[in-house]
Amino acid sequence: MDSIRITGGKRLEGKIPISGAKNSALTLLPCALLTDEKLTLANLPRLADVDSFGHLLNGLGVSTSVAGVKKGEVGRKMTLQASEIASTVAPYDMVRKMRASILVLGPMLARAGESTVSLPGGCAIGDRPIDLHLKALECMGAEIEIAAGYVKATAPKGRLPGGDFSFPVVSVGATENALMAAVLTTGRTQLFNAAREPEIVDLCNLLVAMGAKIEGIGSSHLIIDGVEGLHGCEYEVMPDRIEAGSYACAAGITGGSIELVGVRPHEMLATTNALAAAGLAIEFTDGGMKVTAHQPLRPLAISTAPYPGFATDMQAQIMAMLLVAEGQSFLEETIFENRYMHVPELRRMGADIEVHGRSAIVKGGNPLTGAQVMATDLRASMSLILAGLAAEGETEVLRVYHLDRGYERLEEKLSAVGATIERVSAG
Repeated sequence: MDSIRITGGKRLEGKIPISGAKNSALTLLPCALLTDEKLTLANLPRLADVDSFGHLLNGLGVSTSVAGVKKGEVGRKMTLQASEIASTVAPYDMVRKMRASILVLGPMLARAGESTVSLPGGCAIGDRPIDLHLKALECMGAEIEIAAGYVKATAPKGRLPGGDFSFPVVSVGATENALMAAVLTTGRTQLFNAAREPEIVDLCNLLVAMGAKIEGIGSSHLIIDGVEGLHGCEYEVMPDRIEAGSYACAAGITGGSIELVGVRPHEMLATTNALAAAGLAIEFTDGGMKVTAHQPLRPLAISTAPYPGFATDMQAQIMAMLLVAEGQSFLEETIFENRYMHVPELRRMGADIEVHGRSAIVKGGNPLTGAQVMATDLRASMSLILAGLAAEGETEVLRVYHLDRGYERLEEKLSAVGATIERVSAG
């Protein structure tokens, strides 16, 4: 099993190109199930999760082809076509690899009138039930049956009639599934308290480009009028705001200066506001955004929240950066109940962190030393990489397959701005 070795203490400076967003790509890919025409996605990141989702779609009858990347071109371009749905069953051996697989449920139900999907797997960062996905589909007319570890959804008359659903709590995945199911209904669907993440906006924009009728894009009240069918199109995946935030933290923890090329700053205001509050200088450029540490970092008090609040996917990275701040920081995790699994590993490097339920107190300023640490999930992995960049001596991060799920060419990008980092194969 591969590991990543880092010799810390280097100030990072330079430019890092930001890849297409993983969380958006995994939402856009299943849209191929909604039409028999070709869907081409540009700026698609080369990630393990994207490849796994492609294999899942192949099993359902979607053909996929990847164009060669031209010199200077960012990301891959994949063309998908579901001329017909070969199978309406997403099996356990595919779905267990990542939680996002549940996102084939809505579009497959909308197109084929039925869909059977294994209960999903993914990162072990807490309980993430799919009940809201199912309740939303039921309100749109679906009949739901759960048996032997599978969810079977059926449209009794072949197509869903549509309906209204109010999410009791904000759910990104459930909003995405409901949107994809709603676009091919015979009537109108209204989603209240819908998620507003930029990735939801990206999904809506793609669906509209395919011929869907959606009002209220970017708001918590989405109105979808079903259409008879959708057509193919070419669409570019949005840049990854979580990857950008992670590399911004790399500038902060190393006292460096990094320009994040291609990022859209307006989509990550909660992150940039937190970085600025910590003392980092934020400069918007023609190519994106530059983050510079001119002074010692200040401690922060942050609580994660649905968009436009501070993203739970940035909590582990900001915690790592705050290890070098002068003073005591307070973090509260409100989204997932088990998202501090990186804390014991950071402690192995000298971090002083106390966890009390969903709250964490980070006492910054203690020197970090390199150690052998183990990644537990995707964002936790990045927090260990960040700590390794600032630590004295060598850090080895094990189980980096988590990183490969969400960070494209990580070692290459960090090396380009001055990090001493390499991937070591287990042989």
